Amino acid sequence: MAKHVIVISNDAMVYEDLATLQRLPVFASLWEQMAQAKRVRSVYPSLTYPCHTTMMTGVYPDKHGIVNNETPELLIRTSIWHLFRKDIKGRDLFDAAKEAGLTTAAVFWPITGNHPNIDYLVNEYWPQTLEESLHDCFANSGSSPEVMRKVVEPNLTRLVNRTHPYCDDYIYGCACSMIREFKPNLLMIHPANVDGYRHQTGVFSEKVTHGLHEIDSWMGQLINATKDAGIYEDTDFIMISDHGQINVVRAVAINAMFARNGLIDVDENGGIADWTAFCKSTGLSAQVYLKNPEDAEALKRTYDLLSWMCSEGVYGISRVYTAEEARAEEHLAGGFSFVLETDGYTSFHNDWLMPLVRNKDLSDYRYGNATHGHHPDKGPQPTFFAFGPDFQPGACIERARLVDEAPTIAKVLGVELGEVDGRVLDELLR
Repeated sequence: MAKHVIVISNDAMVYEDLATLQRLPVFASLWEQMAQAKRVRSVYPSLTYPCHTTMMTGVYPDKHGIVNNETPELLIRTSIWHLFRKDIKGRDLFDAAKEAGLTTAAVFWPITGNHPNIDYLVNEYWPQTLEESLHDCFANSGSSPEVMRKVVEPNLTRLVNRTHPYCDDYIYGCACSMIREFKPNLLMIHPANVDGYRHQTGVFSEKVTHGLHEIDSWMGQLINATKDAGIYEDTDFIMISDHGQINVVRAVAINAMFARNGLIDVDENGGIADWTAFCKSTGLSAQVYLKNPEDAEALKRTYDLLSWMCSEGVYGISRVYTAEEARAEEHLAGGFSFVLETDGYTSFHNDWLMPLVRNKDLSDYRYGNATHGHHPDKGPQPTFFAFGPDFQPGACIERARLVDEAPTIAKVLGVELGEVDGRVLDELLR
């Protein structure tokens, strides 16, 4: 088994992107060494944080508990994101690796803040107040003094917060510093330039193609870092992705319909005075919570309204899942009573005020030219490819699942992840 494993999650990369990557200098030189699962079924909702939690645990959202990028506060238009490991239920790859005596590292892997079993950590985190600096936010979310000195501070000038490609350049810079300084057995990183470009310009565009060129260059930097550290021949490189995206043309404020139909009471200042049901967006899907989930009358009233909206065909809803259906069909559960799925071109807005239909808004990933959160069988699919001493060059399977990735990584590392929902992709291994 390999002594070192580097996992790169290229957010929103899809199988169709490989046609471009195969023509670029670094990936072209590596392609004959690659093992591949062409298309990987994501989880529902196909959002970054639920997906990445599955990618490091091997279980579905109904078990790990992350069902949205945002934390579950209701009655507000936007809540803070899941930033800290404490929000996740159960074990993950970092826990398993540390138990086996391995060293661990992560750069911008979601929901790893203050993770007790990551030795070298730069969390995906940004200043939460005007007083918190970029320097302080990483120290506050788990970067040790050694990591601050040897990794964060030397690369901080590369970072423009939450702006691509500068944020991604910082991520790769930190990852290369970690490799050269610490040679971790497990390193997991999460760049998101392609995801950002798709939100801005649509699923396939010149900007997205440019982003793939950036990824090729950064991959070369990672490989050079492992060669500098003397670990290249003992390193498995695993490139994965969390979800695809779908082009959208509008957003619909389901809560505005709730207010119009008496399920939300709006006060004279435009705030919520009382409520029966509240819809929380997950981009191209949404989760509907009841103030009292045990209230059978409220449950029926809400379901009847949502079913009518779905049947009308103009409110952006193609299906209304009950909580029971969402759990049984998609392993999705989390305190909500219903899940709404997009019609394929409409995202869902959290607002409870009119207008009902909103134009695109590039400042919010949910409302851009393309987004995600949709059912995992829709749209372009994420992909998986890998090379190194534990992978069979040229091995290829058509399909895999996001839940299969953590068990496969665990096997390559030689660690025990425990009970999972996925399987090891043995067809890709030597």
